[in-house]
Amino acid sequence: MSRFVDRVVLHLAAGDGGRGCTSVHREKFKPLGGPDGGNGGSGGDVVLVVDPQVHTLLDFHFRPHARAGRGEPGMGANRNGAQGADLVLAVPPGTVVLDQNGELLADLVGAGTRFVAAEGGKGGLGNAALASRARKAPGFALLGEPGEVRDLTLELKSMADVGLVGFPSAGKSSLVSVLSAAKPKIADYPFTTLVPNLGVVSVGDDTFTIADVPGLIPGASEGRGLGLDFLRHIERTAVLAHVVDCASLESDRDPISDVDALEAELAAYQPELADAGLGDLADRPRVVVLNKIDVPDAADMAEMVTSHFEAKGWPVYAISAVAHKGLDELRYGLYELIKAHRKANPPAAPERIVLRPRAVDVAEFTVRKDPNEAGAYMVSGSKPERWIRQTDFANDEAVGFLADRLARLGVEDALIKAGAQAGCTVTVGDVSFDWEPQTPAGVDLMRTGRGTDIRLESDERVGAHERKYRKRVRRGLIDPDEEILE
Repeated sequence: MSRFVDRVVLHLAAGDGGRGCTSVHREKFKPLGGPDGGNGGSGGDVVLVVDPQVHTLLDFHFRPHARAGRGEPGMGANRNGAQGADLVLAVPPGTVVLDQNGELLADLVGAGTRFVAAEGGKGGLGNAALASRARKAPGFALLGEPGEVRDLTLELKSMADVGLVGFPSAGKSSLVSVLSAAKPKIADYPFTTLVPNLGVVSVGDDTFTIADVPGLIPGASEGRGLGLDFLRHIERTAVLAHVVDCASLESDRDPISDVDALEAELAAYQPELADAGLGDLADRPRVVVLNKIDVPDAADMAEMVTSHFEAKGWPVYAISAVAHKGLDELRYGLYELIKAHRKANPPAAPERIVLRPRAVDVAEFTVRKDPNEAGAYMVSGSKPERWIRQTDFANDEAVGFLADRLARLGVEDALIKAGAQAGCTVTVGDVSFDWEPQTPAGVDLMRTGRGTDIRLESDERVGAHERKYRKRVRRGLIDPDEEILE
């Protein structure tokens, strides 16, 4: 038996970028061949695409983890690594994407609509691309950036033209079964419908879709019964149809009180997509369907209450889903309302891609004091944080190249203006280091061996043990007069 799943949490991981290659061209009779390391390939994206042939999120319920292909590393002879394969996930129309905080990221409507749920990491540059006048044969390459890792919530909101609402056992599932080819579960006890049922109704040469949700009861908007979990499926409907049981044997129920109770629950329910332009449920056209008139007392009840609903301007249809009475009038009446809605709300034009150049006067980084450590500073910004991820800290030349990039960006000057002192802790991204402003950066340097940097080989540099000691002193963990233990 198939299962209906309308809410899942996906754990997505885009592909990591491949690292660049460090290589020097070697060929007989060609000395000083120069660097020829290729760039790494970028990682693949995780993309959600709307597919009309998909009707549920069931596949993601059983396989919530998804990872795109990673980029291949660069190779010698200027060969770039292959790009990682994108992972394309098909989702049904009406899928809403939310982040971990419940913020709306995308409303996927329309066949072929795409949303990049997780971006792949960029591939690292090889040493051939890093060669310059100062570094003619770099002995390092840049690392590939890690792919984006995200946890997203997918919610399915059915794309039906007509939404059937009513109390349990009002005959909604029976009505769907006789108007369309859908075969929902039908039984003589309440809450038979546990999941929304969707059917396609034919009217002449045209069609429209109809959906019923599990029965509503008073307090559904506050979590009672099953209605709260499935009210989202009527948010997009063009017409709301109240299906009323005119043959109910309960003494405290009648069609008028049933409809009033349903309207109260709909008014209390606030659609999560109101900000997306779907409007309020109170604005949707209403239709009252008085069911089970094949029972004599029910037919009399339907005749008594018809004038009450017509006074509100709501069309009223007396039917019997079991005896197939009044179905044609209902079918064509619903179609006229839907046709008017489609005329007033034509399909939206495909969204055009707009390229907006980045402003040149926007600060590329910020420097602020570290709130967790006295005398420490934090550097934030997409560019310096990306450079940190690309740096191989096991290679002194790569670290020197990072220092040059940060200096040219203005980080050194910004730290001085902020009041940073020599030896203070500076954090960029996930990396913390002791700042040494006396180390020259951003200038032409004396050439040294590949993979080394003369600025990092000075005997005057403070050792790791002393740097650790200074950090503990700044944090107040030890007495400053305590001797350094070797």
